[in-house]
Amino acid sequence: MTYNSRCWYILINSRKLASFSNGPPSDLGGKSHLCNEGVNQENSRNFDGVRRGVDDVCHVLESGSWGPALENSLSMFNEKPQPELVIGVLRRLKDVNQAVNYFRWVERKSEEPLSPEAYNSLLMVMVRTRNFDYLEQILGEMSIAGFGPTNYTCVELVASCVKSRKLIEAFDLLQMMRHFKFRPAFSAYTTLIGALSEVGESDRMLALFNQMQELGYEVNVHLLTTLIRVFSREGRVDAALSLLEEMKSNTFDADIVLYNVCIDCFGKVGKVDMAWKFFHEMKANGIVPDDVTYTSMMGVLCKANRLDEAVEIFEQMEQNRQVPCAYAYNTMIMGYGSAGKFDEAYSLLERQRAKGCIPSVVAYNCILTCLGKKGKTDKALRIFEEMQRDAMPNLPTYNIIIGMLCKAGNVEAAFKVQDAMKEAGLFPNVRTINIMIDRLCKAQKLDEACSIFEGMDHKVCSPDGATFCSLIDGLGKQGRVDDAYRIYERMLDADQIPNVVVYTSLIRNFFKCDRKEDGHKMYKEMMRSGCSPDLMLLNTYMDCVFKAGETEKGRALFEEIKARGFLPDTRSYSILIHSLVKAGFARETYELYYAMKDQGCVLDTRAYNTVIDGFCKSGKVNKAYQLLEEMKTMGHHPTVVTYGSVVDGLAKIDRLDEAYMLFEEAKSNGIELNQVIYSSLIDGFGKVGRVDEAYLVMEEMMQKGLTPNVYTWNCLLDGLVKAEEINEALVCFQSMKDLKCTPNQITYCILINGLCKVRKFNKAFVFWQEMQKLGLKPNTITYTAMISGLAKSGNVAQASSLFERFRASGGIPDSASYNAMIEGLSIANRALDAYQLFEETRLKGCSIHTKTCVALLDALHKAECLEQAAIVGAVLRETAKSQHAARSW
Repeated sequence: MTYNSRCWYILINSRKLASFSNGPPSDLGGKSHLCNEGVNQENSRNFDGVRRGVDDVCHVLESGSWGPALENSLSMFNEKPQPELVIGVLRRLKDVNQAVNYFRWVERKSEEPLSPEAYNSLLMVMVRTRNFDYLEQILGEMSIAGFGPTNYTCVELVASCVKSRKLIEAFDLLQMMRHFKFRPAFSAYTTLIGALSEVGESDRMLALFNQMQELGYEVNVHLLTTLIRVFSREGRVDAALSLLEEMKSNTFDADIVLYNVCIDCFGKVGKVDMAWKFFHEMKANGIVPDDVTYTSMMGVLCKANRLDEAVEIFEQMEQNRQVPCAYAYNTMIMGYGSAGKFDEAYSLLERQRAKGCIPSVVAYNCILTCLGKKGKTDKALRIFEEMQRDAMPNLPTYNIIIGMLCKAGNVEAAFKVQDAMKEAGLFPNVRTINIMIDRLCKAQKLDEACSIFEGMDHKVCSPDGATFCSLIDGLGKQGRVDDAYRIYERMLDADQIPNVVVYTSLIRNFFKCDRKEDGHKMYKEMMRSGCSPDLMLLNTYMDCVFKAGETEKGRALFEEIKARGFLPDTRSYSILIHSLVKAGFARETYELYYAMKDQGCVLDTRAYNTVIDGFCKSGKVNKAYQLLEEMKTMGHHPTVVTYGSVVDGLAKIDRLDEAYMLFEEAKSNGIELNQVIYSSLIDGFGKVGRVDEAYLVMEEMMQKGLTPNVYTWNCLLDGLVKAEEINEALVCFQSMKDLKCTPNQITYCILINGLCKVRKFNKAFVFWQEMQKLGLKPNTITYTAMISGLAKSGNVAQASSLFERFRASGGIPDSASYNAMIEGLSIANRALDAYQLFEETRLKGCSIHTKTCVALLDALHKAECLEQAAIVGAVLRETAKSQHAARSW
């Protein structure tokens, strides 16, 4: 029978159902008291009969799977089963499919709808088996029949889902009931709201709360407190305050529990002033703060670094108090410890002891934790010795001390504490081992960390995911990637599933060790294992790929971030922009910056620096300047990198006065300037011939204790050469060597070019030879300058030798080189050699100067090479004509 035909069947028989439910009026009247004994005996016989019938039916149902044979066996007992029998059977069944089959069989045999109690009994089978496949179907039939689940059934349905941790299914179940116009039980709502509060499902909790109000249920303060606690913990302050206002409008009086929850939760999300407001409000409303109130308020104030106010609250609490509150003392001890006030924290211990209350192990652990964070190991060890007079150290105590000693690199002492721990009957657990390995890895004591790992007794204490993760990351960061990979393989062998943190570490460290292929393999291996990458891993992988020079793959990874359903964050864009700028694609900064803004990314200092540098490198210096100002208004302090980018950008477009003003602003803001920003100014001033100012910047740089690097010296030398102050350049070159700064290829090229420019060819050749001895390779410009200089000075043989060496090394001579050599050979009366080079120059398509042609023509006439002279003369005439035509035009 289909679902729709079954509903029609129920509608047709609804009158029968109503009469069956109400039953006929009794006609026994006054005779009933005469028949009591007989009725009781009859009832007892009926009950025994029903029980035997239930046993028989259940025996048949358990004998095999549903089918015609089983239905025939059931018909043998009772052609038309009674309601009591049906309900009894349903209450006994433990298989929902069997229960539904039996339920439908009874319907067909009875030819009338079953009772509400039978339906509720069927629902309870679903509760027992936690199988709700037929729930919607059964609820639909009940809705059409005009009755619904009892409150007990409703609560049990929800409770069954909650016990199975199927909270979303429980929520959907209540929505299904509302869809069929049922009124779920009050306790069903409160049970589910309580369960959802444990997992922070605030939106569903609020939906259920609103639904309860729509149904007319009277919500209480306890329920509101549960909702407010969850909203506050999630930082959804507006939603929590809205619920509070709703509570006040419904004239609910807040109790001390609600106030305590508000103080604690609002304080923990940083709303300290609001926590203060609740603290004062409760006192104004006549509610006396209890120990929980005071300690919550103290904890909130300590966390917000408002220690003086916390002390004031503590003193209020302690006034006229006979027995001190240990929890309050622990809170204040932690507060003092976090603020570095260990004397005050310790004196509070003494005060607690003086009042007749022995400080607990928790109080001592608070002090030890704070000492560990501040690295005060010696003091912590003294207090550890003292505490044993008052309290027996527990496992967390030993873990704190062991972690502290390992962080300080004192492994032997850590092992001694571990031995003492065993003697006290406390055995290191995996957390203890993890603390030791993690601290040792961070202290770069990797051999010791590996030794502890290898010494673990896996029968007593097996390594967990955190153990492997700490060791893999520690080894990888120190370049021991092969060891890290071996630990990863052991992790797999131990049936531990590597998480995304492990893969992030392996990928990053393989790339860091220039093993990009292994890094790519790790990413593929992660994908094969079914471990989904998170945004942090994708950002890290993209950064590694770009740094390895794989620009297009880096771009593809940025697109993959979006394809995987992630929104690229500020770091994603920063990595992309920085890498593209470095690869020479600075012009894309503009488009990416606005894409980042449109997406709602909030720029941090690093992002601002990246974008500003990109704008400067792409010539959009004005936009970079605007971003620098925006950065300040947004509360981000520009760094030396920020100022360096803008100063360099301005200097490169000759806006040197603005660059210098920004340079001075950086100094006035206390920015510690580096060689890069000084070099940018020196380079800028030098290029426009403001050499004196370049000198002053160099002098200031050295007075600040910064040593100019080879780039800085090259900037100054280039400026001096361009200003033709070659003697000053030579003095600077000597100063550079005196300050132990080794000249590079560019240094020598600048000087050689400068010397040739002022026709000091012999001096230039000395630098040329010095450069060769140092193994530095000249560039094309330097070769050309040197060849030209030697040729013009009459050293044609050397010039020719240098010219041939330049070509043999793969160099491509330019027009200036050819003209210099032709002219030099002509002057040296090597007319045919000069002519041969003249022909080569024409074949290469390089232009030949008129002066060069005249010198060659003269040499050819002297050597009586008339045929060659005629060709050169023709070229000279053509050159003269073209020049005349150009002038005429």
